[in-house]
Amino acid sequence: MALSISAVVLLAIIVILLVRKSGLKAGHAVICMLLGFYLASSSVAPTITDLTSNVAGMIGQLKF
Repeated sequence: MALSISAVVLLAIIVILLVRKSGLKAGHAVICMLLGFYLASSSVAPTITDLTSNVAGMIGQLKF
């Protein structure tokens, strides 16, 4: 649960920065958000969740 909240906050910050700095229009951001909601309710959602969990696990195991 903490991972999904952190991912949401991180992605929201990225979208805000893209809207302000890179010329992403607010309409485009809304369309991307709607796409995320539809993906979350589709049959692809478990695969996406597994993928992001695995990537987060790999990043967590990196040692610098």
